[in-house]
Amino acid sequence: MYTPATKTGQTLLKVSSKSNPASVAGAIAGLIRETGHCEAQAIGAGAVNQTVKAIGIARGYVAPGGIDLVAIPAFLDIEIAGEERTAIRFIIEPR
Repeated sequence: MYTPATKTGQTLLKVSSKSNPASVAGAIAGLIRETGHCEAQAIGAGAVNQTVKAIGIARGYVAPGGIDLVAIPAFLDIEIAGEERTAIRFIIEPR
């Protein structure tokens, strides 16, 4: 399951290891069509795996419209329940 969260006027998709990649891909494609960019955040290997699969599926969703997606990964230190964690944030935008 993914969780959309608003961040400075943008939508951040928080992806878990249990997220359905096709559902996340639909959310990515919708945000790309509406705003021209999207960010996805994952913590842990399983969540990163689901995010990468979703990005690949989303590329197929938007390709017929002439949009070629790229994803830029970056590490991010965040705090969850008082514990420091490292997340990977993917900035997704058209090439």
